[in-house]
Amino acid sequence: MFSRRSFLKAAAASSLSLCVQDLHAQQTNQTGNSYDGPFVVVFNASGGWDTTYLMDPKGTAELNHLYQSDQILSVGNINYAPNSAHIAADALSNQTFFERYGSELLVINGIDVSVNNHSPCSRYVATGELDSRLYPTFPALVAACKAPDVPLSFLTFGNYSATGSLVAQTRVPYLRSLQSLATGNYTDTTRSREYHHADTVSLIEAKLLEVQQTGHHLSKVAQARSFVHQAQDSSKSLERIVPFINNNAISDSFLQQSEIALAAFASGLGVSANLNLGNFDSHNTNDVDQMNLIPKLLAGVDYMLTRAEELSIRDRLIVIIQSEMGRTPWYNSTGGKDHWSVTSMMALGAGITGNRVVGGTGIDAETGFDQNPKLIDPVTLQESPTGIRIRPEHIQQAQRQLLGIADHPFAQRFALGLPAEETLTSLFTGSV
Repeated sequence: MFSRRSFLKAAAASSLSLCVQDLHAQQTNQTGNSYDGPFVVVFNASGGWDTTYLMDPKGTAELNHLYQSDQILSVGNINYAPNSAHIAADALSNQTFFERYGSELLVINGIDVSVNNHSPCSRYVATGELDSRLYPTFPALVAACKAPDVPLSFLTFGNYSATGSLVAQTRVPYLRSLQSLATGNYTDTTRSREYHHADTVSLIEAKLLEVQQTGHHLSKVAQARSFVHQAQDSSKSLERIVPFINNNAISDSFLQQSEIALAAFASGLGVSANLNLGNFDSHNTNDVDQMNLIPKLLAGVDYMLTRAEELSIRDRLIVIIQSEMGRTPWYNSTGGKDHWSVTSMMALGAGITGNRVVGGTGIDAETGFDQNPKLIDPVTLQESPTGIRIRPEHIQQAQRQLLGIADHPFAQRFALGLPAEETLTSLFTGSV
């Protein structure tokens, strides 16, 4: 059975905690151990989605078996694949999603991830760095630059989640886990009975502060003392999340990821979150798998945005939707699709100009295959024969600029090495 004490013990044993940060990550632009935005959420379609069934539609028989070119739908400047006839009756269709959010959405197609293995692709898309395992994933970098000292600064629910040793990686898998953590000074989640009398709590806090201020000549002892003191502070801070925990939330574990992240944001205890929905690796039955998972992914984004509106933080929320790779522009012998080193992403939220599509992929006129990236001009973002392929480092640099952290020392420590002339300065903020 889950207990708060066993959770903290396990976290400490694995060098993870809700409060201890890298010694280099003590800077913050917030006061009072609270953060009020912007908040960053990354939705990961783990395993590799089929972009032709979402935001990069291709109506050729070689690429898909569910629709033709004349059935492709659009809203504003965005084309998308029709899927209403192929999903469950109560599932969220592409049409509903894009009609609801198309005016806010930025779609980026034709992202070249260079390789087609899950681990390096996940790392590359998440960090902008293909070769090094040291680089932090984007939401971790944002948390470290903005407010590393809040207790739930960087939440992660799976997929690539490296932190670059800049900020704590926090995993709270279920709402009941969050409720237990938030009521740590009580005997149960009803908050009816405290473990200690208020006077006893005051004595404990005073002693911890005295010990921390005394210092110690051994760095490990000093660090351990700091750990205990910060743990006590974080435990008290976590009580602020209680009013934002939705006790009536549905049981779906994927939607609970949004609830946990939003509770952290609304209470000022979180900065960013890495959400994850798996099983997109559709080697055997591509169409069935993608038609089951794409609606679920979009429903999760819709749920996040709806609840953020209810919590009055929607205008401070940035949502990124991505996958580490795409699927091949052909079917294999079992009706599945294998790994393809070209993917897409979508984004919306604070500071992002929507109703836009940047980049694209082309189809070989003779074979119907070869879904390769188109070249774009870095300044105009339009297709150009002398342009560049969009790669994850281009997107990561643009995301850093969007969040105002491109010049932060942590971002500089993990520089992406882009030539100045390849910087996509207007990727997220350009005009329609």
